[in-house]
Amino acid sequence: MIVDLPDTTTTAVNKKLDELRERIGAVTMGRVLTLLIAPDSDGVLEESLKAANDASHEHPSRIIVTMRGDPYADEPRLDAQLRAGGDTGAGEVVILTLSGPLAGHAASVVIPFLLPDIPVVAWWPDVAPRLPAQDPLGKLAIRRITDATNGIDPLSAIRSRLSGYTPGDTDLCWARITYWRALLASAVDQPPHEPIESALVSGLKTEPALDILAGWLAGRIDGPVRRAVGELKVELVRRSETIVLSRPQEGRTATLSRTAKPDALVPLARRETGECLAEDLRRLDADEIYLTALEGIKKVEYV
Repeated sequence: MIVDLPDTTTTAVNKKLDELRERIGAVTMGRVLTLLIAPDSDGVLEESLKAANDASHEHPSRIIVTMRGDPYADEPRLDAQLRAGGDTGAGEVVILTLSGPLAGHAASVVIPFLLPDIPVVAWWPDVAPRLPAQDPLGKLAIRRITDATNGIDPLSAIRSRLSGYTPGDTDLCWARITYWRALLASAVDQPPHEPIESALVSGLKTEPALDILAGWLAGRIDGPVRRAVGELKVELVRRSETIVLSRPQEGRTATLSRTAKPDALVPLARRETGECLAEDLRRLDADEIYLTALEGIKKVEYV
């Protein structure tokens, strides 16, 4: 169910939300968090909503989207769209478009829609503020999620996360490599238990998940870590063997190769944004390993 409320007020929107809730039988007590989404462009709006709705099956949420309308309009204007039931997952969606003088006050506008006594998470699905925790929306949240993958310059975006880091920050590209990290850690735990002497991370230049993967390795081994552009793979070199985890760029199955051992095929499809978002919503505390990986990017050699 979709309801449009042009040129409205926060009071009118809240009243309509109550009406919709009674009509479809939803209750706010079932919500475990409020998710604030701040897209920088209309192009990522529906994609972001789909991811949030997918994640809401695991984390029932009130989803509040703030969109910038015409900032040069003479009069402040609030346009709202409410979505409930159907494809909104286990959440309810409030899309707020702010125009005129109101365009720069998104945090003030969303406050009346925050559910009491539950956590607030802020997500910037494309362009993020330099200091998420100091952004007006970020100040409302205990968890702040960015996504360097959709940034104008993905590599610069993921590198900038360190200088703006505050406990509670994370980036979706970190969740995108969870299974890569698990497979590599499992492979290294196998005999001969020798230290890693060097590592190579290769793939698309525009994939910041690989940069933070290289940073994660650089923070854990004493040898050099190189980041190259080419086929998608991670190569770990030990004294008596080389471990290679590779996958076609658009593939769903990876190959784990080890010196003098048969290859192993493992499922390793690219993770959907909704799956990554759901993972990040499972923990609302500081992620120290993510911080270490950000710090490790400075040690990576780009070739």
